[in-house]
Parts: sequence; structure tokens; C-alpha cells
Amino acid sequence: MHDQGSLLPREPIVMYDFQTLRGDLFGGITATVVALPVALGFGVASGLGAAAGLYGAIAAGFFAALFGGTRSQVSGPTAPMTVAMAVIVAGYAGGDLGKALTVVIMAGFLQVLLGLSGIGRFVAYTPHVVVSGFMSGIGMIVVIMQVLPFLGAAAVPGGALGVVTALPAALAEIKVSALVIGAATLAVAVLWPHRFARVLPAPLVALLVGTLLGVLWLTDAPGIGDVPTGLPALHFELPALSFMARAVEPALILALLGAVDSLLVSLVADSLTRTQHHPNRELVGQGVGNIVAGLIGGVPGAGSPVLTVTNIRAGGRTRVSGMCYAILMLGLVLGLGRFVEPIPHAALAGILVKIGWDIIDWRLLSRVHRLQREHLVVMLTTLALTVFVDLVTAVAVGLIAAGMAHARQLERLELDSVVSVPFLDQMFLGRQSVASDPYSARVGLVALKGSLTVASSHKLVAVIAEDIKDHEVVIFDFSGTSYLDDSAAMVIEQLMDVARKEHTSYILMGLSGAVSHTLHTLNILRQVPDGQIVETLEEARKVTYALLSIADGPANDRVDAGKSE
Repeated sequence: MHDQGSLLPREPIVMYDFQTLRGDLFGGITATVVALPVALGFGVASGLGAAAGLYGAIAAGFFAALFGGTRSQVSGPTAPMTVAMAVIVAGYAGGDLGKALTVVIMAGFLQVLLGLSGIGRFVAYTPHVVVSGFMSGIGMIVVIMQVLPFLGAAAVPGGALGVVTALPAALAEIKVSALVIGAATLAVAVLWPHRFARVLPAPLVALLVGTLLGVLWLTDAPGIGDVPTGLPALHFELPALSFMARAVEPALILALLGAVDSLLVSLVADSLTRTQHHPNRELVGQGVGNIVAGLIGGVPGAGSPVLTVTNIRAGGRTRVSGMCYAILMLGLVLGLGRFVEPIPHAALAGILVKIGWDIIDWRLLSRVHRLQREHLVVMLTTLALTVFVDLVTAVAVGLIAAGMAHARQLERLELDSVVSVPFLDQMFLGRQSVASDPYSARVGLVALKGSLTVASSHKLVAVIAEDIKDHEVVIFDFSGTSYLDDSAAMVIEQLMDVARKEHTSYILMGLSGAVSHTLHTLNILRQVPDGQIVETLEEARKVTYALLSIADGPANDRVDAGKSE
């Protein structure tokens, strides 16, 4: 990431010539052609209407390009944001579009705050199995939700379960005209040759075929209907405070979903253009775009992988391409609204089935039998909750489950770095201190190496406590400790409590830097007796002599600690 010291770093000056302009214009035009049917379909699927998909594309496309941090990214309504919006419209807003758009505006402000707070760079650390799980779930939802319009039936609330419930009735009253249009549209979207896609994108050809079938032949198939033309009006109203409080949760999930979606697409754009994006600036741009989308009644947007790749492959390299796409979409709204009214719902359904199928992470699903058990459980749990419950629960539970799986792996690694060994008296204290038993080991060493976090802290007491009981003095060696979080620091205090309870003296050795600061900050070192915090093992040995009431022996009776390890 660029310039971590600045949240919104300036971009380097890039020479802009005619060749770059031509590429941006062609990229914007091509992205617009691909985006038109997709935006219409996502608008309908969101519950806000076809026009809302176009308004969302205009707002997110223009402002995310203008203020965002990925120069070649194209934004607009995406499957994850559309599915989340459908849940918000039906569930949280109860069908009230004013309340639903308020959630969109709140989500936009939250995205801006995420960018300004510098948290953007951390979103990229979302585990891939969580991203894969809810992306695959979203793809399945998109496919399932298009089954009813594919068959000529009206859409129903309730998400995937609502569709499954209504499916028997839809199958009993199939509209053959809609089924033919949907099948033809899907066939064109799947089978359109790739060599022609650069000139005529498959979604556009599929839309034309489906629309012509509906207008010229199968005229009884349900169509989109009236589409408002002209500039969108403001749709802002201040709901009750009780709803605002309840809307924080879906707004936060919508903001995080759009952030993850956009930043992952930014990584794709980086790999294609060999550039680097500014994650925090990208979140600010996406947030501004979604605020405007909510104000004009549009579907919330995010970085679109399909449109971004299309734009880059067509020559788009700067933010001009994204703004060009948004301006062209505005032109379509102002002049072509009457031409999209006869488009059959089944035609849009066929296109969205193909899009949903492509969203499913088949690359990982084809390797589920090779995944580690913890990762498999996280992915399948996230996928199932996405499809059968809701995105809010899926993302939350998925992140928690992934964190727990990661903590379990860290626990094994961190506990392996904890060394507990006894020191033979004759080696550590000298021969004159050895009693009748030559194998006596009154002193033990507990070396805490590497990082110790909450992942391993809960087992440290159980693992180390038994060793403490076996000795009269235990030395806690922190000289190899690089990091100690608050949970692990509190466990150190518990270990010292165990030592006192067992009448075992303890010495702390090698405290320095962040480890010492953490223990001091939590006031854990207050209970350590004076003189029992040392720097080296030689100092620890001298303190041990005093604790065991052993007189210092001759130097040649003692063996250097380094040789005893």
C-alpha cells in the first residue's frame, strides 16, 4: 500500500495523452454496454425497481471513480450489494423504500469513516474461506431468486426460502413464453463466442435476443413496465430514531460488504494493470458514491469485477473511464427509458443466472476435499447461512468461526515455542549445593519464545502449572519473547499466583521493549519481590543462591548456563 503515513495519499502525476483518452473512452463505452442489462436486473432484484439499478450505476460509477483510489475500477450495483439490499428492503425496512434508502446513506457514511480512519488496508485480511463462502452463497441466491421470473411467476419476498416455498405453485402455472425467453437468453449468454465478446458483449447480445423474442413473438411474457425517465429526484427522509438505531447493524454490514467487495476487485485491477491502489481512498470514494445513490433512490454499489475487467481489457486505464461510463449511463436514463420498458423479466433472469453462476467460487469448491477441516467448516457454514438465513448472520458468524480456527492454529504454534526444562542442581548451582540425590533439580526454566497471544494464553496455565509445582525456584525467561498481548500478560500473573500458592519462588528474566511495557501497563510486575527481575541467566543464578540460602561456591564449581542448556 502507498504511503501508510497518509490516509488519503496523493496519486503520482501520470502523463495523459490521446492514446490514454481513447482507451478510457472505449473502456467506458464497453463497460456501459455490459452494465445496462446488469443494472436493470439488479435494480429489479433489489426490490427498488429497474430504474434504481441505473441510478445506482450512475452515482457509484461517477463518484467512486472521481474520489476513489483505484484508477481503472468501474463501480455499480453488484450481486452482493443487491442481495443485501433485497434483505434490507424486505426485512429491516418492511418494504418502506424511504427507510431502505436511509440504510444506504448510513452505509455510505460508514464507508467514508472506514477510509478516513485508515482501516481500509485491514479489510484485505478477511480470510479467503469467508469471502469464498459468502460469495458462493450470494451466487446461489442470485440463481435461486431468478427461478420464478424465469418461469414467468412474480417475485416473492423471503429470499431463497421464499422462492423455494413458492416454487410448487410456479411450476404448476409455468408461462411457456417466459420459459422460452429465459432459456434462449441464458443460452446466448453462455454460448456466445469469446472472440466476438470484445465487440459485442454476451450480456448485451443476450438482452437483445430475449427482448426481440418478447416484443415480436412471445408478447404475453411479463415485462419491466414503466421506467421513470429524466433526472432522479431526491429521496431523503429522516426516519424515527428507533429505526435509525435498528438500522446501524444492516448499514454496517452493507458498508463492510461493499468495502470487501471493492477492495478485492481493486486487487484484481492491480494485477491486470500492474499498479497499486489506495485502499483508504477507495473506501472514501465508494462511500461518497453510495451516499449519493441513497439520496437519488439508487441501488448501493461497489467495485464490479465484471465491469472493471471489461474496462481494463477494452483499454481503460484511468478514472476517466469510470466517469465516462457513469455519464453514458445517465444519457441512457435521459433518453432511452421508454426503450427498456418492454424488456421481459425472463430475459433479465437468464442474464442474472449466468452472472450468479460465475460468482460462485468454483475454483475453491472443486477442492473442498483438500481443504483443512477447520477451513472447510468455516466456508460451508458461511455459505449455508448466506443462502438460508441472511448475509448479516453469515458474515458475522463466518468471521468469528474463521477467527476461532485461526486461533486454534496459532495455539499449537505458540505452545510449541514455550520451553519448560529443569536445571540439575549440580549443573546450575554447583557441586557443593547437591544433596544426596545427584539428579535433584530444584530450579526450573520456563522460556517463552516468539509471540504469545489470546490463542495460547488459556492453555499456558494448564501446561506450565504442573512444572512450577516440581521446583523450589522457577525462572520465567522473556529474553526470546517478541510479543505479548494483554491476555497472555494476565496469564503470566496467574502463573505467578500458582507459584506463590505452591510456595515456589520465581524470577523474571530478560524483560525488555514492548513485553516489559505491557506488563508494566497492566501493573503485573507490582507483585514481583524486589531483586527478582534480572537481565541475564548469571544474575538469575545469583538470586537463586539467595532464595535457596546457598552460599556462593567457587567459580570453578559452577558451569556456565549456556553450556547447561
